[in-house]
Amino acid sequence: MGTPRLLVDLGLMGMFAGMFVVPLQANIQARTPDDRRARIIAANNILNALFLVAGSGLAIFWLVYLDFSIPWLFLFVAIANAAVAGYIFQQVPEFTMRFLVWLLSHSMYRVRHDGLEAIPERGPAVIVCNHVSYVDALLLAGAVRRPIRFVMAKSIYELPVLNFVFRTSRTIPITSKRADPDTYEAAFAEIREALESRHLLCIFPEGRLTHDGEIDVFRPGIERIVGETPVPVVPMALRGLWGSFFSRQGKGAFHRQWSRVWSRVDIVAADPIPPENVSADDLRERVMALRGQWR
Repeated sequence: MGTPRLLVDLGLMGMFAGMFVVPLQANIQARTPDDRRARIIAANNILNALFLVAGSGLAIFWLVYLDFSIPWLFLFVAIANAAVAGYIFQQVPEFTMRFLVWLLSHSMYRVRHDGLEAIPERGPAVIVCNHVSYVDALLLAGAVRRPIRFVMAKSIYELPVLNFVFRTSRTIPITSKRADPDTYEAAFAEIREALESRHLLCIFPEGRLTHDGEIDVFRPGIERIVGETPVPVVPMALRGLWGSFFSRQGKGAFHRQWSRVWSRVDIVAADPIPPENVSADDLRERVMALRGQWR
């Protein structure tokens, strides 16, 4: 019985190590400047080799000199990894948050991407998308390689549990000017600061979740955003979410259609629009064309 259990433990260790290492390596390559990327990757490989040697030495010391068993070694390694994971989350909460969001979104739906390479890899830009469900932001955050700062209704931003994700990703809450002028102006000030810092933003110009599956009128806030800070705007559409558990179809906020769990969802993007050509009505037409008849 000992050998099969040991093989299973080693297999799980390798699998979860890969789930940690591969996204981390991709993150290093995506975030490092071009002129320093090779040096940073080389330094990372040297550190990995040093820790491999140190880990092997620790295992020898643990098993030979302390005379503990292999299961106790695995327990010690698990506790040490949990402590390091907690430290990493404290230092870079976005990394852990994006991984959890990806797991959540891709375990509930079969997500397919089309045209996401149109999103600029660097520099400021604004994504505009139709608003179908309470998990729209999670799906987009899990699909787009760049970190996204969302601009969303304060009522959704404050939802329990989701608020943790939104705060970690530095979401910008906004209200209508009539409801709370101070929050409205503070949101636009934060949007300007984010774009000047070369961040990627996403807004839902309808201003609220759809109640009938159709795309509502786009509010002119996007025109003010690009008027104050001229940046390219990327039209994007979500398809297949209407009628799912987190949409507003049916009675109540959550219509429990469990048959829609693991249903297919498409995330489609088009080429960026120059800021001088941006208008709310034109963006709505482009998003409607991307979505098509499939809601």
